[in-house]
Amino acid sequence: MTYRDVLAKVDHTVLKQTTTSADIQKLCDDALKYHTASICIPPAYVKQAADYLGDRLAVCTVIGFPNGSNTTETKAFEIRDAVKNGAKELDMVINIGWVKDGKYDDVLREINTLKEACEGRILKVIIETCLLTKEEIVAMCDVVNRSNADFIKTSTGFSTGGATFEDVALMHEHMKNGKKVKASGGISGFEDGKKFIELGAERLGTSRLVKQADSVADLDAEF
Repeated sequence: MTYRDVLAKVDHTVLKQTTTSADIQKLCDDALKYHTASICIPPAYVKQAADYLGDRLAVCTVIGFPNGSNTTETKAFEIRDAVKNGAKELDMVINIGWVKDGKYDDVLREINTLKEACEGRILKVIIETCLLTKEEIVAMCDVVNRSNADFIKTSTGFSTGGATFEDVALMHEHMKNGKKVKASGGISGFEDGKKFIELGAERLGTSRLVKQADSVADLDAEF
């Protein structure tokens, strides 16, 4: 696997509360330079990025972020607004309280409602693995398998922990029906990224790999 292979699976991300228009511009330029899969940005900057990027790169944004406790109607409005502004991929946070209450049918219903609002765009389901038991992670894999969503995603990066090798391996083991896994939060470098891909992650949510790419002498080198 080369450095470039890893970068091709990166959703180059900036979601800090202090994000500025200049930060978005730099994120777009760096993502284009290194040919990442997408950029993942706050909803308020989707139109700016989409207008700048055009068809050159997908814009992803977050929904119900970071806590997931918005109503389904609110999340659906967020998606429709993001789609109108040019988003091609939507990463939604589940209602974690519903999982703790065992209301998996409600979670499934919400996911499918939000997928419909995506109008054919990619929907990734953030389950915030650091707040779930292993049994709850497996149960959420089953929910996503039965849903119309495209990906299951580990983390927001705003809770008590991010992606772990153990959780990504567990999720990959239980995903079916063509559903994919995104690892996000705390990916520290290319070795981490490579390991997550080997464990079954199809996407990596991170800002660090693109920043580190500047210091890689040969992006086509295997490591």
